Amino acid sequence: MPSLVAKLKQVLAIFIAHLHVWIVICCTFLVCTSPWIFIGRSLRSHASIWDYLHVYLGLFCALLGGLFLVRNTLQGKWHLYFGWLVGDWAQLKQDMVGITRGKLPVAGGKGLFSTVEGIGMLLLVATGLTGVAWFAYQDTAAAMEWRAYHQVFAQAFIAFLIIHLVLAATHIIEFIRQ
Repeated sequence: MPSLVAKLKQVLAIFIAHLHVWIVICCTFLVCTSPWIFIGRSLRSHASIWDYLHVYLGLFCALLGGLFLVRNTLQGKWHLYFGWLVGDWAQLKQDMVGITRGKLPVAGGKGLFSTVEGIGMLLLVATGLTGVAWFAYQDTAAAMEWRAYHQVFAQAFIAFLIIHLVLAATHIIEFIRQ
């Protein structure tokens, strides 16, 4: 009979393998319900269920975003998403030139898709960290400042989601054509 520790490791491995799915579920809920919430300096004493769900699911999603970034950048894989940080622009430039000629970028490598995914991971983490800071600074003067940062990063993340969906759709179309 496997030990409890072995079972927990197995469950954790399955959870981490499906991080993208969990993040999609959490982010979809958070983005879709965000217009329904009103949180200022702190959660109101008569806050709605949407306010509470947004805050606590957001805290959970911040943790997931951090895990996702770490998992996707371990063992040198960060070069795939952030090659431009070390001056590796070759595949990204090739993809951009290809777009101007009507050619869809290839998935994988250090090109456009991976660069967009890397920026998306950073925006997800920044949205989560500013949300955590906003939560931590409740009832202080700094809370509204962190709220403003959180909103800016959340809007940038939503823009990323739209771009990500368009790129994913083009990738699927290209896959079907082959």
